[in-house]
Amino acid sequence: MHTNHTITVPRTAHYSTIGEAGPNTRYFWIACHGYGQLAQKFIRPFESIAADDTFILAPEGLSRFYWGGFTGEPVASWMTREGRLHEIGDYSNYLTTLYDLFLARMPADVRIILLGFSQGCATQMRWVMRTFPAFHHLIFWAGSIPEDIDYRPRLGYFSDKALHFVYGNQDQFLTPERVSQQRALIQASGLQLQEHTFEGTHSVEEEPLKRLAGLARQAVD
Repeated sequence: MHTNHTITVPRTAHYSTIGEAGPNTRYFWIACHGYGQLAQKFIRPFESIAADDTFILAPEGLSRFYWGGFTGEPVASWMTREGRLHEIGDYSNYLTTLYDLFLARMPADVRIILLGFSQGCATQMRWVMRTFPAFHHLIFWAGSIPEDIDYRPRLGYFSDKALHFVYGNQDQFLTPERVSQQRALIQASGLQLQEHTFEGTHSVEEEPLKRLAGLARQAVD
């Protein structure tokens, strides 16, 4: 009879950035991509909010695979149901390492905006609920918060933070039924999310991204 084991090993992770993290940084974005994407492509729409006072970090999921078979494009994923707790722990440690690395280079009052797209929504929320990092805005874009987490004991942690639910009105994956389910889950969890819709499908679009960046600036300007 065989026995399965695990071992923790060093490995190389990938991420993409826009801008520089330094003493003049006022806005720090951490944007997690969706299933089957790469950070270097996912980050492209964020060029629309690039500014001298903004640093944008797009971590890449630790698991790469070929999209559509052995000859497909290499893409990445954050986790699967196999060994999920280990994968959640691994990417949480990875995100914390990046967060601490770059935050140390910025002013203490930097505004922190977390964004997750599709699968990246659950990734961001699972990381947040494991480590409780400081942040100001958390954006769930075309995805859902995890259903297996009890948020109610931590509502005080979220009370001074802005949470956003963003989706396109033609999203082929986030159907009206799934939107209703998300609303019901949010209400049952006691979380307060601002809902934003835009003309578009299952993607990060520049114009709604600019509007959200504007909201983050209005909070301090």
